Amino acid sequence: MTKTLTRRAWLAGVSMIAAGTMALGATAAAANDPVTVGALRFTSHAAGFVAFEKGYFEEEGLDVTFEFFQAAQPIAVATAGGDVDFGITGVTGGLMNLAEKDAIRIVGGVLHEKKGYDGMMVMASNQAYDAGMTTVDDIKGHSVAMTQVGSTFHYMTNLIADAKGWDMAEMKMVPLQKVGAMVAATKSGQTDVLIMVPHIAKALAESGAAKEIGWLNDYAEYQISTMITSVDNIENNRDMVERFVRAYSKGIADMNRVYLEGDADEAEVEEMTKLIAGYVAPDQPYEKAAPSIINGAMYLNPGMGLNKTDVAEQMQWFKDEGLVKSDLTVDQLVDDSFVETW
Repeated sequence: MTKTLTRRAWLAGVSMIAAGTMALGATAAAANDPVTVGALRFTSHAAGFVAFEKGYFEEEGLDVTFEFFQAAQPIAVATAGGDVDFGITGVTGGLMNLAEKDAIRIVGGVLHEKKGYDGMMVMASNQAYDAGMTTVDDIKGHSVAMTQVGSTFHYMTNLIADAKGWDMAEMKMVPLQKVGAMVAATKSGQTDVLIMVPHIAKALAESGAAKEIGWLNDYAEYQISTMITSVDNIENNRDMVERFVRAYSKGIADMNRVYLEGDADEAEVEEMTKLIAGYVAPDQPYEKAAPSIINGAMYLNPGMGLNKTDVAEQMQWFKDEGLVKSDLTVDQLVDDSFVETW
């Protein structure tokens, strides 16, 4: 009898220890902070994909998932509403209006136009090209595809117009809501001009679907995309924001080294390209997606540094165009306490 009771007690003890171990394991597994990132399926957004696949987010105690969008402005809305925690987006009118309401802030820089590196390509539809629009000098008065009024594509067109001394009123801006619709409109000749990221633009040019006529960085070097988060995250979860910035910055460093610095071997380039292809072109065979990804690598700001001076210039243009309130300040738009700014 004594022996039976002892065995039962021992089994009960083992069960309690096992249950306790499982509970501890569950607690450890749940310790990572859940984070949702809003992104586009662009190579220029791929530093986050690299950071995820390389385990950099996990190392910082972050359980990251991605939510994909068709345009940049909705990412800002989703970030403000708490549907995503971070978003990679251009400095759009929508972002500025949400910043003015103290909903979101820019906390770092991502994609930057920089001479010597591929950037946004200026393209002509085949129809417009055949009709004589063969250089950037010829685009005045032609229709230009963009997602929305106040989008990055809208601002890029302004940069070219400003460099050429044109009035934006001379440009026919056509809002099409989605990047895919912009591409389709240019391929069909519905719009004459397309300004597009190189991994899409080069594929269009190589297939003969549109013509390359110039590069944006011939006219301006500017902060194209930024990392945003909610004011609530900044004020109440600062440590999480800092950890996210560190992890994402490692993804940027990897991409710049492999694609831009020229010292990565062929196997390393292939490994990273396969990783990115799963996010950027999930429905395409790797062999088809790889060239545009490799050729479409753009300059990403090391350490997520931010060109705050340029962001202020962008903000002023949106004010001048009446797209944001005139009393918005750059310090409402940017929290410069997380990364280096200049």
